[in-house]
Amino acid sequence: MDRRKTTRTGRKTTAQQSWIRPPRDVAVVGAGIVGLSTAWFLQERGVAVTVYDSDHAAGGASWGNAGWLTPALAAPLPEPDVLRYGLKSVLTPSSPVYVPPRLDPSLWWFLAGFARHSTLPRWQRGMAAYAPFNRRAIRAFDDLADAGATPRARQAGPFLACYRTSADAGAMLTELRRIKDVGQSAHYDYLTGPQVRRAQPAVSDAVEAAVLIHGQRYIHPPQFVRALAHSVVDRGGKLRESVRISDVETESNAAWLRDSEGARHRHDAVVLATGAALSRLARRFGVKKVVHAGRGYSFTVTGDRVPDSPVYFPDQRVACTPLHEPTAPDHQPGAPADADGPPLLRVAGMMELRRPDEPLDQRRIRAIVEATRELLPGVDFDRRSDEWVGSRPCTADGLPLIGATRSPRVFVAGGHGMWGVVLGPVTGKLLAEQIVTGSSPGVLTPFDPLR
Repeated sequence: MDRRKTTRTGRKTTAQQSWIRPPRDVAVVGAGIVGLSTAWFLQERGVAVTVYDSDHAAGGASWGNAGWLTPALAAPLPEPDVLRYGLKSVLTPSSPVYVPPRLDPSLWWFLAGFARHSTLPRWQRGMAAYAPFNRRAIRAFDDLADAGATPRARQAGPFLACYRTSADAGAMLTELRRIKDVGQSAHYDYLTGPQVRRAQPAVSDAVEAAVLIHGQRYIHPPQFVRALAHSVVDRGGKLRESVRISDVETESNAAWLRDSEGARHRHDAVVLATGAALSRLARRFGVKKVVHAGRGYSFTVTGDRVPDSPVYFPDQRVACTPLHEPTAPDHQPGAPADADGPPLLRVAGMMELRRPDEPLDQRRIRAIVEATRELLPGVDFDRRSDEWVGSRPCTADGLPLIGATRSPRVFVAGGHGMWGVVLGPVTGKLLAEQIVTGSSPGVLTPFDPLR
């Protein structure tokens, strides 16, 4: 029997978890950046961890992400401009935002909620919730690098958001001003004409304006998450890949995981960090917020003039990130990567609201190519590798779900939308604190999974 008291809203207070002794053995379901970060920071607090994944570590949305560490841009996805843009384009297959027309009640329920939250007052409240969370994001990456767990994030010098005209740049400047108004740090300059080319010679003359955002960083996502997985295992954690968890049950002193083969696994507590599949296991523990798949696409290219720092094309919804591959086979986590190999560029884009298990749609890849080719003339878009589609976990209100559920044995971490990479380590760090101490950091309050 669950002996916890509950408030009228069904939420737990800090004191209501205190009757449970700190867990010594925690299962983490999901081996993406959020799950692995939670496992690593739990180990920092002396907890034994077992990480389960239905595929393999560093897969899913963590693998094909653009790899930006841009807390200045991390904001709720629902906002008036996105809604207006989406209403014009969601049914067009070549659009950066695409919703295939089909009878899917859960999708339309999600879209109705998204529309309700796409107002300026709600966006401002959401951004006020993100601001203190974002301020802690980079420190968590530094914690991992300082411990030798991961390669150190690279400084993005510069980080450019590029536009065809000065008028087009107005929306980004307005958003950055709003972000600063709610207390989020955002330092930027506005560039035009030749200033753009001096900052980033790889962009074409078709780019007439750009916003230079200072203080951002980026990573090579597969390299980073693989290193984090290795660190968790090297410190005594267990990594169980190709194990699908089909059910979670709890009792007064344990959480039991059942896998698809029928085997049961006992732990003191469990963290559900299963990305776009979060709702499947979390719903029975009171998490009613729907997490929907917002599928993104990416691929890798090279060329004669590849950008040497991140470039964003907001109107095309395309993010470009240089990938600095380590060339030495014995490259160690935390050591700088060797940048003498071929210049590689990851190109990522699209927000496609389809089921996670649907196959890659080549029309989405072609749409990204045609939207970007003229803007980066020195990139060979016809020689692509690592074409990928993955599901980013999105909530209708644009806020992640982080914290305890109605069961004191079950926690969730997910729903970060496009910000899973930049907010993954800080999510793991703060959630580990809550699990071990029984006290939820105040910064997590707006992300209560039972809200």
